[in-house]
Amino acid sequence: MSDLRERARALDAADRLAAVRDGFVLDDVVYLDGNSLGALPVNVPGRLDDVVRREWGQLRIRSWTESGWWTAPERIGDLIAPLVGAAPGRVVVGDSTSVNVFKALVGAVRLAGEGRDEILVDAATFPTDGYIAASAARMTGCTVRAVAAGEVPDALGARTAAVLLNHVDYRTGRLHDLPGLTAAVRAAGAVSVWDLCHSAGALPVGLDEHGVDLAVGCTYKFLNGGPGAPAYLYVRGEHQAAFDSPLPGWNSHAEPFGMRPEYEAAEGAVRGRVGTPDILSMLALEAALEVWSRPEVSVGAVRAKSLALTDFFLECVEAYVPAGRVEPVTPAAHAERGSQVALRCADAGAVMEKLIAAGVVGDFRAPDVLRFGFTPLYLGFAEVERAAKVLAETLG
Repeated sequence: MSDLRERARALDAADRLAAVRDGFVLDDVVYLDGNSLGALPVNVPGRLDDVVRREWGQLRIRSWTESGWWTAPERIGDLIAPLVGAAPGRVVVGDSTSVNVFKALVGAVRLAGEGRDEILVDAATFPTDGYIAASAARMTGCTVRAVAAGEVPDALGARTAAVLLNHVDYRTGRLHDLPGLTAAVRAAGAVSVWDLCHSAGALPVGLDEHGVDLAVGCTYKFLNGGPGAPAYLYVRGEHQAAFDSPLPGWNSHAEPFGMRPEYEAAEGAVRGRVGTPDILSMLALEAALEVWSRPEVSVGAVRAKSLALTDFFLECVEAYVPAGRVEPVTPAAHAERGSQVALRCADAGAVMEKLIAAGVVGDFRAPDVLRFGFTPLYLGFAEVERAAKVLAETLG
């Protein structure tokens, strides 16, 4: 144990991202649930205070122009764009992930064109994605077929319109092959839709580079935007002129203040907007994203530390936890691992309650998974070692 503890200290001392931790509101708890809700950045309360007191309280309606409220969805989208490997003008922020999945899926079927009437969905997807896919299918006259992500290439056919996939499996932390699967979908003439909720802000995505058609993601996990922070929609440049959102609203109109009865979509990703944006949470997100402007912070640096943290945690678990008590279900291979570690444990629900009471916060996924998320911007190696030790004591 002392050897691992000393190694943790050395790793923390050499960590180039260690100072970034001071940019978050933290305490003595080992917080391993940033893949559900990221920690509060220290600059957000002050920013929100200014938004409420000055921009809303004093400027009131003038803030739509003078404070840049109207252009916030695109402006903040351009802050997220480099984190997911997208050019400016391809990401728009607003609405929830579920709403954006609906826009993207229906839009994908419409892009696919006549003769394609099947939607493929990752069989292990987060349930809401499946619900939305079923609704989108009813609206477009399609059928839905659930397939394992790795089996998508063999499942594709001439009737496949759209394929909805998760970049990282929310239960197991498995990282799926976005480049390979996207290429297979494209070769089949279908349209790819990726859910980036568990990858954006934790690892490279490469939307433009790998030819992804449409993508969605939330901002309250690894992007630390806060509870209920708005999600985002990515529309590939070549699809923007033809992207037909099923939710046309006045905010996405080419002339929003013209109040014309006929709808005419705006140019670019802006057509992914619907109604009035949720300014308070959107501007909290904008403040939270400022951490990515620090010179030491990059997606590459975050990914390298994420892999080092999860490697070290798995090593500590193997050393400390009684043999056979837990079983890692997150892949050991770096190319297949997101930024979390999932451990199968027979009494996982009760174990997680005890861990939280002991100051190690992760979460439980039914029926038997302990899930630990690793946010490299504010997590250190000594905390990882401590978490594994507390886990061993809890299971002992």
